[in-house]
Amino acid sequence: MPLRCLPESPRWLIAQKESDKALKIIKRIANGNKKKLPTSMENLQSDQEVSEKLGPSFLDLVRTPQIRKHTFILMYTWFTSSVLYQGLIMHMGIAGGNIYLDFFYSALVEFPSALILILTIDRIGRRYPWAVANLTAGTACLITALVPEDLHWLKITAACLGRMGITMCYEMVCLVNAELYPTFLRNLGVLVCSSMCDFGGIITPFLVYRLADVWHELPLVVFAVIGLIDGGLVLLLPETKGKKLPETIEDAENMHRQGRHKDKTIHLQIQRSDTAPNLEQLLSPESSLDDKRRGK
Repeated sequence: MPLRCLPESPRWLIAQKESDKALKIIKRIANGNKKKLPTSMENLQSDQEVSEKLGPSFLDLVRTPQIRKHTFILMYTWFTSSVLYQGLIMHMGIAGGNIYLDFFYSALVEFPSALILILTIDRIGRRYPWAVANLTAGTACLITALVPEDLHWLKITAACLGRMGITMCYEMVCLVNAELYPTFLRNLGVLVCSSMCDFGGIITPFLVYRLADVWHELPLVVFAVIGLIDGGLVLLLPETKGKKLPETIEDAENMHRQGRHKDKTIHLQIQRSDTAPNLEQLLSPESSLDDKRRGK
């Protein structure tokens, strides 16, 4: 039922060379928002005037250097988010405390994690809150592993901070993954990268229960290493705050350069003399009357 109500993405339709359908949806959106459609949108090419459609391919995810880097980092990030999120929950079940209260406390921290993201991603950006969240999750896992059993409250507090950090990472990767791929490749890119989340969910029980037989806190040490590595890798991704979504492979390849051009831009300010008349004054009939009154 929702599929019949929701229109197709105009951006995707244009990338698929179906400009006529995209223009109809854009007009409907403009009418619904009571906005006038810009004249530039009326000049979309028809289906007969465009070339062959762009078909996504798995090779497109690794063919060019920047997209290949994005793909591998995002795959590892999806894997990390899944392993740490589910691993912390599973490890809490074998921690030996009150499982109901411990799980309740750790679940409460997901609310402030969403609030922190809302307040930071449009002000600070994506990369730095994302990296800090990964480092927080990894550090919290390490602290939880090293704190003695007598300080159970401290272990639970560190575990809650770890869950808050990895929850932020989970929500951030869902956002950034779609922002780094061009339009025609976006669905396939999110599909391939997020598949590592399923793989992480498969091996997490083996990491938790098998490693816990060796040392009870060993799974947390492994989680800490995985999270800290991911905190450094996400800094290699380009910042997407304030940038339009890439539409072609060239746009995606040049995303890491967009922020550099602003620093090299030279702004020239031209000061106009008050005595020099502008074009509006020359064309205005009142200007000649004012000149006669001033004795010019």
